[in-house]
Amino acid sequence: EHNNIEYKQKMARTITALHASLFFFFFSLFSHQTMSQPQHMITFCDPSNNFTQTSAYKTNRDNVLSSLADSSSLGTYSNATIGLSPNTVFGMFLCRGDINRTSCSDCVQRATLEIAKNCTYQKEGFIFYDKCMVRYSDFSFFTLVEDMSSVTIHSLIPSVNSSQFFSGILRGKIEDLILRVSLSSPIPYFVEDQERVTRFERSYDIKAMVQCSPDLDSRNCTVCLRSAVRDLSGCCGNSSQVLWAQSFLPKCLVYYNISGLQPDQPPNVVNLGFKKDEGFGRIFIAVMTAYVLALLGT
Repeated sequence: EHNNIEYKQKMARTITALHASLFFFFFSLFSHQTMSQPQHMITFCDPSNNFTQTSAYKTNRDNVLSSLADSSSLGTYSNATIGLSPNTVFGMFLCRGDINRTSCSDCVQRATLEIAKNCTYQKEGFIFYDKCMVRYSDFSFFTLVEDMSSVTIHSLIPSVNSSQFFSGILRGKIEDLILRVSLSSPIPYFVEDQERVTRFERSYDIKAMVQCSPDLDSRNCTVCLRSAVRDLSGCCGNSSQVLWAQSFLPKCLVYYNISGLQPDQPPNVVNLGFKKDEGFGRIFIAVMTAYVLALLGT
């Protein structure tokens, strides 16, 4: 009970610290989502709680990450717990349900290496890629839904005068998927759907996907997904300009993309940005210029 209270207090301090909006460049950029190399989104290391190089916690943390990497070829989710109190380490990974096991394993193995390198002596860390996330902590977070903002990425296009279509059809589809996944089996707790819609003298293909971590019950799965949808609404309020978006929380994700859409104007360049709570500690984020240039040059 005491550990849970401390854990909730710690997570409350991160409620906005993990929120990041990475604005990519052209409406055609969605095609790069299918690239084989996992794309790093953000790494968070809690600077308020550290361990030493020679501590048992470091050994246990490294063993947890190694265990997660080893099990990543077996499925889209796994967790591990290693060590005795006060040096117990809890870890998990979650891959997107629409990728194969090889892609999941590649993403998790890369993530475990990067988080160990970036969160050198921190007792808690998250790392998000576009296809997976890895997390470890000195508190048990299994079965819990944290009150924190998501990591959100999206691609913008010039204004399309069909906001009713996006706000109505898209919202309805995502709500339907949330209901379906909450009624499904916890393994894999994943539902996706795609349909062709013709409206406003235009045709669109909509693909939407929702997913929860299998350690959640159906109620907490719904709570997590609605939080992710809320963050999508915050980042992508003018949804008629969003071609695709993904909101990734430690225990769930919501994703959609619109294809076959012709913009009213040529595509614009938009800013690449990052937001965080200035009152919190440092957040480590790497959005490499070389990656952006490579995308624009392909």
